[in-house]
Amino acid sequence: MDEVVDAAFAIECRSLPVDHAFALSQAILAALPWFADEPQAGLHTVHGAASGAGWQRPEGKDALLQLSHRTRLVLRLPESRLQDAAALSGQTLDIAGYAMRVGRLQPRPLLRIASLFSRSVIFEDANDETEFLAAATEALRALGAEASTMLCGRDVALATPQRSYRTRSLMVTVATPAQSLALQRQGLGEARKLGCGLFIPHKDLGDLRSRADQSF
Repeated sequence: MDEVVDAAFAIECRSLPVDHAFALSQAILAALPWFADEPQAGLHTVHGAASGAGWQRPEGKDALLQLSHRTRLVLRLPESRLQDAAALSGQTLDIAGYAMRVGRLQPRPLLRIASLFSRSVIFEDANDETEFLAAATEALRALGAEASTMLCGRDVALATPQRSYRTRSLMVTVATPAQSLALQRQGLGEARKLGCGLFIPHKDLGDLRSRADQSF
């Protein structure tokens, strides 16, 4: 199986709407037509420094994220697609009327982190927090993973012209490095191309590689 990595691009972009997932996805799909049909490809939505670990963001229909020069555009991709993705460098994307100049690509390997976080996860049939956590538990088991800790956030809407999705943030702590990598590679739920279901390290809880016993 091809290794999965994060392709992080330097960007020049001062601000973006908070709810920019659809517009950013459309811009990436226009620039990289293969992205739509690559099953392991996913899009990380952009978050400014004020959003911290993703639990808090500016609110309101017209709210904007203020971005710093350290902000990156990040795609999760099979390693074999990195050269194709490099075509983004030098392009200027139109994200809902906001210009994003894309710079140099820097690959980032997935880290063996016990505690992982996704800002937006969609389980269509989950109508409340209990059903959401049950769906997450089932999806983890399908990956061969078990969570010792699982916490979800409040229900948040993600809008597209076709429909609105109900999403929740999700933090999980898994048992082994293999489970951590499997969760990051495969994700949970739907709509990877809209930035949903992709997991990143939860930075407050340590790196698995610092554990001496290889099983965390």
